[in-house]
Amino acid sequence: MSPRCQNCNQGTRLRHEGFTLVELLLVIAIIGIIAAIAVPAMLRARRTANEAAAIGSLRALNSAESAYAAVAAKGGFSPLLATLATPCPGSTVAFISPDLSIDPAVKSGYTITVSAATGSAPGPTDCNGLVTETAYYTTAVPVSAGLSGLRGFASSGAGSIFFDQTGVAPTEAQMTPGGGGTTIQ
Repeated sequence: MSPRCQNCNQGTRLRHEGFTLVELLLVIAIIGIIAAIAVPAMLRARRTANEAAAIGSLRALNSAESAYAAVAAKGGFSPLLATLATPCPGSTVAFISPDLSIDPAVKSGYTITVSAATGSAPGPTDCNGLVTETAYYTTAVPVSAGLSGLRGFASSGAGSIFFDQTGVAPTEAQMTPGGGGTTIQ
């Protein structure tokens, strides 16, 4: 071979270096360990964020019901999310945001509902001619208990938000004074 070809072969040999199979397996094992540590923490953070969003939705519904009662319903409350999402004639502003306008609404891993409270009676008609109720009951329950959220939430006209660790919404009886319900602090 000519000296020129010998240099080519030597250069080629140097360029064929790379990772060995053992080195690649070691890197993959390290990535797997890091993922095993990080995934549960990420799922916990997601559940916590979903629960915070559910609490925020119930607070927004309590505010919307108060505004609806004062402005549109002559003191009555809406038993439906769709009613709160409908503005009064002559207005373009609804009482709640569009993401909560469907009965029931699914938002951030929680199913949000509003209904007439137990013992509620029909109230006056609102600005759109719909019959209102004298009391309401809202709930937020995880779509998939344990995955999208751990706790279930509920609220009513009193404005306090109650939770249950089992993922079901606290009952109206639990939300009464002495009923044993736990409020959000």
